[in-house]
Amino acid sequence: MTKLKAYSVSVISITCFLLIWHFGTKWSGVPSYLLPGPIEVAKSAWVLYSTGLIFPHIGITLTQMLLGYFLGCIIAFLLGALVAEFVLAERILFPYVVGFQSMPKVALAPLLLVWFGFGMTFKVVLVALICFFPMFINTMTGLRSANPDLVDLYRAFSAPRWLIFWDVKLPSAANSIFAGLQISIVLGLIGTVVGEFLAARQGLGHLIQSSSMNFDVGAMFTSVFTLSLIGVLANFAVRSVYRKVVYWEKTTLTAPVSGH
Repeated sequence: MTKLKAYSVSVISITCFLLIWHFGTKWSGVPSYLLPGPIEVAKSAWVLYSTGLIFPHIGITLTQMLLGYFLGCIIAFLLGALVAEFVLAERILFPYVVGFQSMPKVALAPLLLVWFGFGMTFKVVLVALICFFPMFINTMTGLRSANPDLVDLYRAFSAPRWLIFWDVKLPSAANSIFAGLQISIVLGLIGTVVGEFLAARQGLGHLIQSSSMNFDVGAMFTSVFTLSLIGVLANFAVRSVYRKVVYWEKTTLTAPVSGH
């Protein structure tokens, strides 16, 4: 019943939003080529989806986002674990990581274009760079938040470092690690669209840009809502994996540390 009430509130909220949008655009007199109503957007979405025109763009955006996301998160996890485990690694790597994160990734895009060209590699690298920092920080913070008494107990029984990491530190860091994954997947979607704005012939970002040149606002709204849906589903997927893997955690998935 609690879940049913929560879903009911969400449905009512969305319905109210659509009604306000519909009557607001209808009564305000704003031209539909500037702000179309939900019915016009639905018609545009029907054309794009029924004809299949949007599906290649969705496929390209998803491919670039997922490749960059997994690449950035895997490297971030490995380096975060290395820094958390070894003080020397922290002294060597952490200043470079923080300094690199301070650079706006969009400002690096022209340099990445020179290095990797206008193909998919450019977008994948850009997404990986954007996803890296939140995953790195959450991994490092989570691994260092392990119960020191439990770590000392393992050390008292001469447990090797890898066993302490696997049995104590990694489970205690799971909540933070998945929070980093959740943050990164949203930022990765943003990075993909930015990359497609700069250099792409396909993808939802390219579709938004080309639609703006043709003043096809309905297609722009459809693309934006599709991106929003992808973000929601990706977020839901991370939460589902979290509930399956981190079965001992009773709290909801939170994001203690974020970055962008």
